[in-house]
Amino acid sequence: MDFNKKNTLVISCSPGLNTALSHELEGLGFEIVKSDPKAVITNGDFSDAMMLNYKLRCANRVFWHLASFRAIHPNHLYKNAKKIAWEEILKLDGFFSIDSFVKNKFIRDTRFANLKLKDAIADRFIEIEDKRPDTGSSKDEAVIFMRWLDEEVELFVDTSGQTIAKHGYRKNPGTAPLMENLAAGIIQESKWDKASHFVNPMCGSGTLAIEAALMAVGIYPGKYRDNYAFQHLKSYNPADWQTVKNKIESEKEIAQLNFKIIASDIDRKAISIARENAKYAGVEHLIDFEVCAFEETPIPEGGGVVVFNPEYGERMGELVQLETTYQQMGDFLKQKCSGYLGYIFTGNMDLAKKVGLRTKARIPFFNGKIECRLLEYELY
Repeated sequence: MDFNKKNTLVISCSPGLNTALSHELEGLGFEIVKSDPKAVITNGDFSDAMMLNYKLRCANRVFWHLASFRAIHPNHLYKNAKKIAWEEILKLDGFFSIDSFVKNKFIRDTRFANLKLKDAIADRFIEIEDKRPDTGSSKDEAVIFMRWLDEEVELFVDTSGQTIAKHGYRKNPGTAPLMENLAAGIIQESKWDKASHFVNPMCGSGTLAIEAALMAVGIYPGKYRDNYAFQHLKSYNPADWQTVKNKIESEKEIAQLNFKIIASDIDRKAISIARENAKYAGVEHLIDFEVCAFEETPIPEGGGVVVFNPEYGERMGELVQLETTYQQMGDFLKQKCSGYLGYIFTGNMDLAKKVGLRTKARIPFFNGKIECRLLEYELY
């Protein structure tokens, strides 16, 4: 198995983040082969896969393609999977797990398909080495991913293992937090240029402001993580990984900003949590935290973006109150944010109508299973 050659890389993402992820990959110099709501396909060698695990902000996992074949029965899966040189991929004294997406008429329980694949790998090891690696459900070591759709099977090395959607700095998530990869996607798809002011009223646990600060100074999520599934493959060379990290870390990080990142919230506890998270991320000194109602959030001269992530409302009493809140957000943007681009991320388009401003763009996202929009307002 030659990990030095260019190969298909499938980068999975949360539903709807594929556009932001595609833009992020293109910004890193990768050509997009295909994009669908849950994944983006590109090409690269194994050092690229390692680098993407370190750098990507909008992704879930990075998959390295191993094999594709047809299987109309679990026995076909076993027979074809057993032909693969697993002894060149997995460590004999290591540990591997299997993850999968299976959708066909042959399999009612995904665990059965996983067991068939595990048996094929184990039996090949026993035939060749007279011994086999340990297996289990933990994704802390080597991970093999299977996609079996109808009669087509694709097998991958999951180079990430545990998801890279969580960026590792958020020790206290607060209530109803925005996932780090979604926050990064929202910023990625806004027109913020990373050189003008970034204002985040109603900041909650601070994820949007922290992600903005990390982007502004060139700090990547891999800085906070010390274990990836690729580190448990037989071909893994720590020196190669160190070379990748040294190259990334030699890229200049900016120590100070010549613009403001402002995060405000009326809840003092929320600001305390946001400060704590920003401190762990190493960017507390780059963010101005304010305890105040969103209408009192300071808006510096010079322009930039103002980004709201308000509640969407689940109960009737909340909806009535939130109608007023959305109207007040519109008033705030119109009256105090002249020269800025305004953004409201919401999963409730009925409430969005109360903002009272004409949208310039409506960018689709999902927050979990909730279909959302990032609404853009040009504020003259």
